Amino acid sequence: MTSVKEFRVEREPTATATGEGRFAFTDDYSVFDWGRMPDEIPEKGRSLCTMGAFNFERLEREGVPTHYRGVGPDAVALDAVDDAPRELAIELVQVPGLPFEDGAYDYDAYHGAAGANYLIPLEIVFRNTVPVGSSLRKRGEPSEYGLDVDAWPDEPVALPEPVVEFSTKYEEQDRYLDRAEADRIAGTAGVDALDDLAREVNRIVTDRAAETGFVHEDGKIECCYVDGTVKVADVVGTFDENRFAYDGQEVSKEVVRQYYKRAHPEWVEAVSEAKAEADRRAVADWRPLCDVEPDPLPADVITAVAELYAAGANAYTGEAWFDAPDIDAAVDAVRDL
Repeated sequence: MTSVKEFRVEREPTATATGEGRFAFTDDYSVFDWGRMPDEIPEKGRSLCTMGAFNFERLEREGVPTHYRGVGPDAVALDAVDDAPRELAIELVQVPGLPFEDGAYDYDAYHGAAGANYLIPLEIVFRNTVPVGSSLRKRGEPSEYGLDVDAWPDEPVALPEPVVEFSTKYEEQDRYLDRAEADRIAGTAGVDALDDLAREVNRIVTDRAAETGFVHEDGKIECCYVDGTVKVADVVGTFDENRFAYDGQEVSKEVVRQYYKRAHPEWVEAVSEAKAEADRRAVADWRPLCDVEPDPLPADVITAVAELYAAGANAYTGEAWFDAPDIDAAVDAVRDL
C-alpha cells in the first residue's frame, strides 16, 4: 500500500520477465510525506486515475514508452469506459529491498538484486516555474538557472528553460542529488536517458495544460528499466504528481499543503523538526519522532478540494467525467481556504 493508492499484483515480475498488476486509487491524501491523513477527499482517486490514464495514452501516442496497460479490470483504453475509472493496469518490474545500515542506504545491494527489469530508485523532477517557497531557491542562485537577476524575486518566476533535478525515491526523507550521484543510483538506466525522458514528458503535459487553460508549473516522473528501455512508471500529470495553476490559483495538492501551513502551522513545524532530528540521529524513519498529529480537514474544505479535483479532471481531459462545477467556479471556491 502506498499512501494514496493500493497496489495489486496479478503476476509477479521475475529477474527475466515483467509482471502485471494495477493501481487502485483511493480517496486518501498525503502532504509533507506524512502518509495517509486522517480523512478522505471524495472522488479524488477517480480524478487522479482518469488524468493519469489520459496522460499515459497521450504519451504513448507521442512515442514515449510507459508501463501503462489500460484502465479497469479489463485493462481497456480510457475511451472504452463510461465512468471515471479507479483502477490503472500496469506492467510490473522488480523492486528490490534498499538496505539501510550504519546511517547509509546500500544502492549496490539494490542493483545487485535488480536483474534485467527494475524500478529506478529516483524521482526525476522538472520545473517550469519557481514558486516563492520552492526549495530550488535554497540550492542555487537565479543566474544558475538562466535568470538575469541578482536575487530571487518575492513572486513566482518563470524559467527560460525547464530545469530537471533528481531526488531519492525510497529513502525516508527525500534528498536532492547531484548528477553524478543520481547516475550511480540509477544503475544501468543512466541519468542522461532519464533527463531526456523527463523533458519530453514535461513538454507533452505542458502543451496539454496550455490547451485547456492551465499553467503547468512543475512535476515529477518515476521510471522503470526493462531490457534496455527506460519507461515512464507510476502515474503522470495529475494534481498530486504535478503542480498546476489556473487563473493565478494553484489547483493541485498544493492547495491542501498551503491550508495546513496556514491553519495548522504547529503540525507542519513538528514534521520539519522530526525530519531534522532523524537526520541528527542517522535513523531512517522520522515519523515516530513527531509528537503532533495532523487535524482532519473541515467539511467545507473537503468539499471545495473534492470539487477542484473533479472539475480540474473534467477540464484537463475535455470530458465531463464528474458531476462538478465548471473549473472557474471550483477555482474561485479554493482561493480563500
